[in-house]
Amino acid sequence: MTAPKDLTHLDAEGRARMVDVGGKPMTVREALAEACIIMQADTLRAALAGDVKKGDVRSVAEIAGVMAGKRTSELIPLCHAIALSSLIVDVTPEDSLPGFRITARARTAGQTGVEMEALAAASVAALTIYDMLKARDRAMRIEGVRVLEKSGGASGAYRAST
Repeated sequence: MTAPKDLTHLDAEGRARMVDVGGKPMTVREALAEACIIMQADTLRAALAGDVKKGDVRSVAEIAGVMAGKRTSELIPLCHAIALSSLIVDVTPEDSLPGFRITARARTAGQTGVEMEALAAASVAALTIYDMLKARDRAMRIEGVRVLEKSGGASGAYRAST
């Protein structure tokens, strides 16, 4: 079996492997990811009013996202351990969902990108909100987990279409 040339995590025999980034140049790399958690309007109101037994939903979710982003290589088997220079997680209420839009912006100067760190941060922040509010609203949905932007590295810049 010959592995397709564009799947860099497979060797010539099709076995999974970590990509060797040792020969890549050090560049500033940044990625922005998002996730949304949709809930009943009264659940959102309760979260914003602080009427939740587990605490401040937004602050806890933002911290959880940062923690997850920093540990991405422990969660995703073929990811490199990356020294992040910045990871900002923002949980913003949106009445139009209703729910929260989560963004995570990861940055490093290194030899590989930070998309997975940004995605992990946004995802875990959304999961944390679910955990904190599930007693009130079990029908919540986590949707739209995606990379919005990335820059740095040989593949160049990327911006998602809306």
